[in-house]
Amino acid sequence: MNLNRAGKAKLPPLSLVSLSGAGAIDRAAMDEWGFNTFALVESAGRKAAGVLVKTFPDFFRSAPHITVLAGSGNNGADAMALLRALILEGCAESASSEVFISRLPSPDGPDPRSQVYVSLAKMGTPCRAWIKGAQIEDGGVIIDGVTGAGLNGPLRGAALEMVEAVNSRKKAAVVSIDIPSGCFDGWEPGMPMVEAGAVLAIEPLKACLYTPAARPRCGAILPVTGIFPPALTVNARGPGLYGWKEAQALIPPVPPAAYKYERGLVEIRAGSPGAAGAARIAARGAQAAGAGLVRLVVDPSIHAILAAEAGGIMVVPDSGVPAENGRFVPDAVLLGPGWGRGKDRERLLEHALEKEEQGTPLVLDADAVALAGQRTFHGKTILTPHPGEFAAWTGIDRDEVLAHPLPLLSRIAAEKNAVILFKSHVLYIASCDGRTGVVDGMIPSLGTGGAGDLLAGFCAALAARGARSGAFDGFAAALASASLLIETAASVKPRFIDPLELAGKAAGIAGRAWLPGGEERP
Repeated sequence: MNLNRAGKAKLPPLSLVSLSGAGAIDRAAMDEWGFNTFALVESAGRKAAGVLVKTFPDFFRSAPHITVLAGSGNNGADAMALLRALILEGCAESASSEVFISRLPSPDGPDPRSQVYVSLAKMGTPCRAWIKGAQIEDGGVIIDGVTGAGLNGPLRGAALEMVEAVNSRKKAAVVSIDIPSGCFDGWEPGMPMVEAGAVLAIEPLKACLYTPAARPRCGAILPVTGIFPPALTVNARGPGLYGWKEAQALIPPVPPAAYKYERGLVEIRAGSPGAAGAARIAARGAQAAGAGLVRLVVDPSIHAILAAEAGGIMVVPDSGVPAENGRFVPDAVLLGPGWGRGKDRERLLEHALEKEEQGTPLVLDADAVALAGQRTFHGKTILTPHPGEFAAWTGIDRDEVLAHPLPLLSRIAAEKNAVILFKSHVLYIASCDGRTGVVDGMIPSLGTGGAGDLLAGFCAALAARGARSGAFDGFAAALASASLLIETAASVKPRFIDPLELAGKAAGIAGRAWLPGGEERP
């Protein structure tokens, strides 16, 4: 087992694969590993039923009405097998369930739906061919198995009619098998797609579920594993899906004898009249993520405001010219939160870029991203744009990057020789060396002023810690920072929150992960 210095197991992230990559795994399972379609369908149906009932146990104690909409592919067979498993487990009743099939299979044909169709019919479940204008019940559970990984274009025909019927039912709980019908790698807003309350995501996880444009239509994504041998899926290619358990292991823990300089020194240039809060939040974020010392350099007009509540933060007035203090040579520099875009800011950015070329990591947020313009970097810069900032910085349409983030972010990261942490309800991290990662979000309480400033502070702290130890990794710093933000927000009960409150909670989560004695060691 691979352990880091703290004694924690390093957990590999799940890989998000393209639909063509998922198809290749299916074919390998059948052509090389001795599986057949019927075995895979049965396994997927049973495993999916188990995950569904385990996640929503109260809902299935009353054996709700279940409507299955099945297309002509394997997803349709999976959906029917799921219903059969629910009936066999007493979580659904045959008489109060129904199945609509885009095209009825031959009872003795090679179609994988055939065997499930026969058994459901024998058990007394009504199974009907879909006809245009068919009415489905608006209540209970709708199992969406209309289309799956074989889709490569917008819906049409019976599949389109079935998806429109599902979306018209507002009282039913909609559960999609694998991916919501209509979703595919080239999906864009405006194309028809099921609006699911949950997705039973059959391994391997599909990347199209997590694009920011499609993600709100997927509801709760519930991985269904144990379908394929691990050796068949472990090398699946795609961005890693990171949770806090996986991301925290990317950052080495603080040594027991560490002092403040060894934990990294962060310099933050942020804030302006009317935006002093951004500077304070960024500095608190750097503290929370473990920086040993934070120096906040601000305009003289807001210096007194911030110095009055500085705590352990050094707050110094900005003279407008770069200056090095022999006692404080930063290990990482953060520019931008609430900063403004004047000529003096450009001069300070140029100085920071010179330091980045010499090896000092640089984090650019908000206004500093805009000031970066057409500049390229030297492999030690992390940029943290939200969709609007990214569009303004690159000239790439905002909707395009939300629909197809991975290729665009990877290209820009390589061109700029930097790490990009793209902020949205799903966070994408792309490194100039080709590594990519995804952190699922969907936490609306983070849609508030200051959340991005906090994240930038996290990045600066982890960049400084890495640089101080001689092991700076911008991708790891950005990924762990993004995951720390999501983990912290998820730990707060659903309510509107203050980013400064989040900073305090993040300090506890980060401390348990990276300080000696924070968690039990094996």
